[in-house]
Amino acid sequence: MDIVISSSDGRPIYEQIMSQIKKRIIQNDLKEGDSLPSMRLLAKELRISVITTKRAYTELERQGYIETITGKGSFVAKKNTQFIYEEQLKDVESFLQKAIEIARQTGLSLSELEQMLENLYKEE
Repeated sequence: MDIVISSSDGRPIYEQIMSQIKKRIIQNDLKEGDSLPSMRLLAKELRISVITTKRAYTELERQGYIETITGKGSFVAKKNTQFIYEEQLKDVESFLQKAIEIARQTGLSLSELEQMLENLYKEE
């Protein structure tokens, strides 16, 4: 599995692993029932602690993205598209709330912020 860990990324390694796996599930690169590498194999590939991969897998399972079957491994869980959508909305709202707070502190008007958002959205 192609997971890239960046030392310049401010997030902990387990969060980087989680976000990359979640993205692949959301984009349907990983489909329901697909197996994930074992925690030990992933840790070996990434040259990190098994504890770190376990933490990522545990959190992904808690959030409903994967399921682990003892003795068989971890697999992409049946997608609850509404759940995934709501999770993504929650993340967007959180980031936008932070952006609004910074914009207010900076003195940006709502129209300036809207224009900035529109420009950034169109870039992708």
